[in-house]
Amino acid sequence: MKDSMKCGNSFAFLSHDINDLEHSNQVNLPRVTVIMPLKGFGEHNLHNWRSQTVLKSSEWINFSKAWFLKITSLYGGPLEFLFVVESTEDPAYCAVCMLISDFKDNIEAKVIVAGLSTTCSQKIHNQLVGVERMHKDSKYVLFLDDDVRLHPGTIGALTAEMEKNPEIFIQTGYPLDLPSGSLGSYCIYEYHMPCSMGFATGGKTFFLWGGCMMMHADDFRDDRYCVFSGLRDGGYSDDMTLAALAGANKRLITSPPVAVFPHPLASDLSFARYWNYLRKQTFVLESYISTVNWLMNRALFSVHCYLSWGFVAPYFMAMIHIAAALRLHFNKMHSVEDTSSISGGLLLVGCLAMCTVVELISMWNLTKIEVQLCNMLSPEAPPLSLGSYNWSLVFIAILVDNFLYPLSAIRSHFSQSINWSGVLYHLKDGKISMIERSNDIGPSYTDLGGKHLYGKKGAPPKPSLLGSLARSLAHWRQPKKFDV
Repeated sequence: MKDSMKCGNSFAFLSHDINDLEHSNQVNLPRVTVIMPLKGFGEHNLHNWRSQTVLKSSEWINFSKAWFLKITSLYGGPLEFLFVVESTEDPAYCAVCMLISDFKDNIEAKVIVAGLSTTCSQKIHNQLVGVERMHKDSKYVLFLDDDVRLHPGTIGALTAEMEKNPEIFIQTGYPLDLPSGSLGSYCIYEYHMPCSMGFATGGKTFFLWGGCMMMHADDFRDDRYCVFSGLRDGGYSDDMTLAALAGANKRLITSPPVAVFPHPLASDLSFARYWNYLRKQTFVLESYISTVNWLMNRALFSVHCYLSWGFVAPYFMAMIHIAAALRLHFNKMHSVEDTSSISGGLLLVGCLAMCTVVELISMWNLTKIEVQLCNMLSPEAPPLSLGSYNWSLVFIAILVDNFLYPLSAIRSHFSQSINWSGVLYHLKDGKISMIERSNDIGPSYTDLGGKHLYGKKGAPPKPSLLGSLARSLAHWRQPKKFDV
């Protein structure tokens, strides 16, 4: 990308070949349907959609038509957005309705009320309802979480890869967590770091992140590889289920290097909310679609627990060696043998410290590369910076996360139930068997984004909210044509 920019291609963040952006090429791009299952509304829904320029709502409408047509709306093919909520009482419903009504002449978008799920998780239910309602001519479907910050050229880049290699089953991406400062947010950042393993595999990966998945629309229409029925009939986790289907059918999962998305975490992300999130993540190992999938999950469960506690154990041993050395230092009565054994222990502590420094430097370097890449892919957005990361907290988060993971996994194994945004799911034979709903059995906010989960039916959003929503369109509006 840097080389293309040096050669005079100012739009290298969209395409290495500027000829691909010509009108004659853009009008032939395939139709894409973007499906976003919504649940609640919070601080980073606004921030993800906020533009660089802060204008009044009326000024923004006029300004945006000229600005984001040039910069942010950079997919030239037909594009539709389907925002799917479970009911009109969801706080996101009115906000999205007013956003669409303000720009109904500029975007192809719908709000769909999916109703309550009965055989799968609510997120999967919303996704499948969106699939049933997508345009009949859509060639690709892109599932996005509502807290994902897309880059201007993301949809075009994903579509281009699918067009170049029709054998691709799913394209996914990586979240670049932006910690808010709490220990819980740094634990989330550390937990998601393995998502970036696609950088080391040339794009081919077995890891699938549910926040961004592009697939062939016909795979759902024809229920190829049981993608529709596999999700519908007892599916709990969309990404784990699809990854299992891909593995069972030897289908290709890829992740292009440009699919790295800033993922801001809630400013008030408490440790309790982190624990609840970790419980949901370990709970996916209890869901499965086949015997082979069950065996793979058991193997992953065992290996992850072994490696997690195997990582933490040397630090406990190091604390014992340091305590023994301090005791020896303040105890005047000691033998030569004691001094020799303590010296050997401190040598091991020194080796552990060096390994820790190397690990933190590696994490720092990988995060730096991702930050630089995000800044290059979104030149119009406020730049991200490594300066906000507290690496002491990163180290503590590594220890905490690896210590708690086995505990969470063991609890999930024996409980066979999980509370997800106020909905209690029960598993039997790896599939959802019972769903309980009550506003009293769960939190009022989501774990990572801090979104309000409950609202009053028909309640209009606040004026400031509407202004921010209007500004948000810069990150979502995509014209049907783009002329360089």
